[in-house]
Parts: sequence; structure tokens; C-alpha cells
Amino acid sequence: MKAVRFHEFGGPEVLRYEDVAQPTPGVGQVRIRVAATSFNGVDGNIRAGYMQGPIPVELPHTPGLDVAGTVDAVGDGVVDVAVGDQVIGFLPMTGTGAAAEYVIAPAEILTGAPRNIPLADAAALPLVGLTAWQALFDHGNLTAGQRVLVNGAGGAVGGYAVQLAKEAGARVIATASPHSVDRVRAAGADEVIDHTTTDVTAAVTAPVDLVLNLAPVAPEQLAALVPLIRDGGALVNTTVWMPAPSDEERRVRGIDLFVRSDADQLADLVARVGTGELRVEVARRVALAELPVLHAQAGAGELSGKTVVLVTTA
Repeated sequence: MKAVRFHEFGGPEVLRYEDVAQPTPGVGQVRIRVAATSFNGVDGNIRAGYMQGPIPVELPHTPGLDVAGTVDAVGDGVVDVAVGDQVIGFLPMTGTGAAAEYVIAPAEILTGAPRNIPLADAAALPLVGLTAWQALFDHGNLTAGQRVLVNGAGGAVGGYAVQLAKEAGARVIATASPHSVDRVRAAGADEVIDHTTTDVTAAVTAPVDLVLNLAPVAPEQLAALVPLIRDGGALVNTTVWMPAPSDEERRVRGIDLFVRSDADQLADLVARVGTGELRVEVARRVALAELPVLHAQAGAGELSGKTVVLVTTA
């Protein structure tokens, strides 16, 4: 089968489109004929070798944490997933990824794919959707009537965070750059701040219950958001290279988010897609062989929105 792998850490040029052996599922595993994976920012950091501490991978490594595809073989002990099922999942971060025609996945991390969107597009949902859900509700404890500031709402996680927060009945203040302001507003944000022209700390005139930081800001910029949070609130940070600041005196919690795979939560997100409560937005679709170019574009800051990497037809 065809796959994209890297045999050494480095720049996008280390990615190779090559022939590899087709894998066989073991106990509790299934083999998926991959329709698509997607690009996530962490993919570039793993490839470059920056994440060997928290996410140690063995070389050669196939990237691609999201998977959407059709089950074509099951291992012993698998009872809830069958050959022919269309599924999506967030694959183990240290394991073999889905930038390949076939991938092995633990059956327990999978859920049925949404039926009202193309199977390949569903690869845009797992990692970023789970990140948004866990940040808002597992860690941020967001409830109806609260105010949330989504800092860096123009990315893929931000789009889901805005939608989910609005669906929960929160008032959403979002920061975005000019090229993503319209998209963030369309996602449902009540207020959108252009962070390239406006001081966010001055623009937020009333306290918020939760700050969700998705932006690669400097530590001092992140710390400046803490005074915007009411006593007893929280700041949830997804930029793992710097710790989330807190204010113990005012009981403002600083929380560093490390997203985890959760099939039940993913099934809830899929159900919301099915009812139209949650929109899956895909900015671009590229072929598997173009993955090295995509990594280069991401490194140059040229990507906007979510890119799906097409592997095979459903």
C-alpha cells in the first residue's frame, strides 16, 4: 500500500510517499481503508522532533492523527465494530497515523461517521472537535449564561469552540485576524475582536468566566488575559510549550490541555453534526502525495482553516 512516512526528524522534505506493507489487525484492533486524514499543527511539531518528550514516536513514522474510513478487517475480540462500517477516530498519538491507504486502530476509539457529510470530510472533526469540547466543558466547566473569550478563534479548534459554546448558551467573545473574522462571526460569535488592530485586554470590557487560549501568543500576552477572568474562573491553554498562568488569590485556575481520544465524546459531536447543530468546515482538500507540500505551507504560515488529506475513495 502507499503511505507517507518520515525516517528521520526534520523539515517537510523528510516526508516520503512510498510503498509499505499492509498491516494486519491484532486483538481488539480493526483495519481501516482510509478515506482521509487531516493536517493538525502538532503533525509538523512531531515531524520536526519537537514533541519527542510528550509524544515519542518510533521511526519510520506515518503521521495523521485523524482518520475517516471504512473498516475492512477486524481482529479477535472486536464486537462493536464490523467490516463495512464507516468510522472516524482520533488515533493514538504515539502510534502509526492515517496518512496511508490502510491503518490499524483500536476499536474502542472509533465511532460511526456522520451520514450527512462526505466520509472524507469527517476527518476534519476528531482531534480539533475533541480539543474544543474538552477545553470548554471538561476543564472550563462552561455553562449557559456564562461569558467565554476564545483567543485565536480563527483556526479549526476555534471554529468548533465557538459553535459548541453558543450551543451551550454562553456568550462568546472571539479574537481573530482579518482573514478569518467573517468565518468566526458565521460560527456564532457574539463579539469578534480583530487582534491585529485592537488591544484585546481593552476591548473586553466586562469579566469573562472562561478564557480559552488557542493562539501562539507570548507568555506575557497570555498572562495579560488573566485579569479579564472573574474570581473563580479559568484559563484553559492549548499551547503546550508554555504553562497556563493562574491567580491563586482570586481562585482563577490555569489549565494546560492535552487532548485525549474519547469515543463517547466523539459520538456526541457526530450526533450534533447529524442534526445540523455543529458544522464541519473544510478549507482545502489535497491528495496524500501532496502531504510534504502541505507541511511546508503550514510551516510558512500559509494555511487557513482545516485541510483534509484525501487517501482513497470511500
